Amino acid sequence: MEKTKRFYLDEKISEINGDGFLNYRGAELPTWCPGCGYFGINHAILQTCNNLNLKNENICIVSGIGCAGRFPIFMNTYGFHTLHGRSVPVASGVKLANEDLTVISVGGDGDMLGIGGGHLPHIARKNIDITVFLFDNSIYALTKGQTSPTTQRGQKTSSHTQGNPDTPLKPVSLALAYRASFVARGFAGDVEGMKSIFEKAITHKGFSFIHLVTPCVTFDKINTWDFLREKFHPISSTHDVTNREAALRLSEDSNYYLGVFFHDKTQLSYQEHLRKQQEPGQK
Repeated sequence: MEKTKRFYLDEKISEINGDGFLNYRGAELPTWCPGCGYFGINHAILQTCNNLNLKNENICIVSGIGCAGRFPIFMNTYGFHTLHGRSVPVASGVKLANEDLTVISVGGDGDMLGIGGGHLPHIARKNIDITVFLFDNSIYALTKGQTSPTTQRGQKTSSHTQGNPDTPLKPVSLALAYRASFVARGFAGDVEGMKSIFEKAITHKGFSFIHLVTPCVTFDKINTWDFLREKFHPISSTHDVTNREAALRLSEDSNYYLGVFFHDKTQLSYQEHLRKQQEPGQK
């Protein structure tokens, strides 16, 4: 029996190494809490990079502060751990400086919608070709469980012990209202679903926004794995992803949908606009 187990483990290790996605994982192992959904997101991103056959040296991941801020450390790519809420403008600068890079901006709900919330409308309207991953656990986890911009009203936190009095923001609705050209939502417990979304987002020529919902297993005992799994519904295959108004209605629905809400392939990216201005005869 012992020999069989050892053989099986060796076989699985060989199989995983052969898949190639571990080539994108850094030498430092993730240090998130056991059971955190960020592990699933990390796994999906590793596999997506591998499926798209991206070169490690052509990827740059930019993060802010918080649990998601550690992400570049765990990737075998270029990375930039920048200031709180500033991953989006820094990522924009990286892309404008080197258009050949695949640029990914990651941040939590506090990072992206709190101190960094003012950057999202401008990256969206410019349509700069980067992908934003919003890791949303609806809590300030790294600082021990305070209310975040997406914490549901009435939920008790360390900063609102009698219950959160604020109306939570809706990330997908915001991205659509800001005129983002690609908007989607994924769930940390659905790796295959995230991979499908990530491939579409990264290959999209323009600004891509992905809302990733995940539990915080340490500081949030309401939005648990089981609670979130019951909450989600896949977007219908009949949904028209080119219709922004339909996407907005879907984002405001009382049900919580997963998948691609909106995808505009006709809008020129910021870089394409710049090249068009440089064409002969343009003034």
